Amino acid sequence: MKINAIKAVKMFDGGFMNQPFAFGGEEGKEKFDEQILYRSSLQNFLLDTDEGIILIDTGFKKDFPTPEKKLGAPLYMGEKKHDYMEAFAQLGYKPEQVPKILITHKHPDHSDCISQFPNAKVYIATADADALKLEGENIVRVEYKDGAYKNFPKAEKIAEGLYFVEAKGHTLGNSIVILEHDGLFYMFHGDVTYCDVALKENKQSIVFEDLAAARQTIDRVREFIQQNPTVYLSTHCPEGYENLEMKRVMKL
Repeated sequence: MKINAIKAVKMFDGGFMNQPFAFGGEEGKEKFDEQILYRSSLQNFLLDTDEGIILIDTGFKKDFPTPEKKLGAPLYMGEKKHDYMEAFAQLGYKPEQVPKILITHKHPDHSDCISQFPNAKVYIATADADALKLEGENIVRVEYKDGAYKNFPKAEKIAEGLYFVEAKGHTLGNSIVILEHDGLFYMFHGDVTYCDVALKENKQSIVFEDLAAARQTIDRVREFIQQNPTVYLSTHCPEGYENLEMKRVMKL
C-alpha cells in the first residue's frame, strides 16, 4: 500500500483542558490544579493511499452539542471550525472514495459519521461495536487475529504497514492504529491521553472504563515510543496536527 499523504481532519481549535481532567484519573482530581490549563483542539486523521482514503475515526455530525466555554470547564475543545463532513470535504475528498474506516473507540467525536461513507468497511473492536449496536455487512468486528505487534500482545494487520492494536482502558474496546511509513511509526491513539504533556508526565485522564487496563495501555504506549521513532497523533490537543505537520518524533 502506497501512502500519498497523512492528513488531519480539523474540527475545533483554540480550546483548553484543565490539569485535573488530563492528569487525575489515578490520583484523583483534587491532587491537581484546575488553574493549570493545556491547549485543546479536535481533529481526526486520514490516510490518502493508492487503495483509496482510509479514515482513522470520524468526528461529530453537524450540530452535535459540544461543551461550552466557561470558567472552570474541565475541557473546552475550542472554537468550531467545521463539522466532520465539512472538514473532510475541504481536504478535497468525497465520501465515495473511502473503502475503510478504522475506529479507535465508540465515543461520538471518533465515530459519529461512519454512516456517511456508503462504500466503507468499518473496523472497530467488538466491545465498542456492540456498545454502539452496529450491524450490517460493512461492520468488521476486529478480534486482533494476527497476534502480537511489537510490545502490544494483540493486533490485526489491516494492510501492509498498517496495524489495529488492542489498547483497552479508555473504553473496553479502545484500540490504537499504527502506521509504519518512511522509517517512522505514526501512532493514532484515540484518547490514550488527552494531551501530550500527560503522556510525558505518565498521567491518566479522568475518562476511562477500566482504569487498570488504561494503566497497562499507557505503559505499553510509553515503552513502544521509547523503542521506536514515533509520531504521536492526538485527537484533543493541537500537538496532534503539529506533530504530523513536522513529523515530530515523541521524546519521553
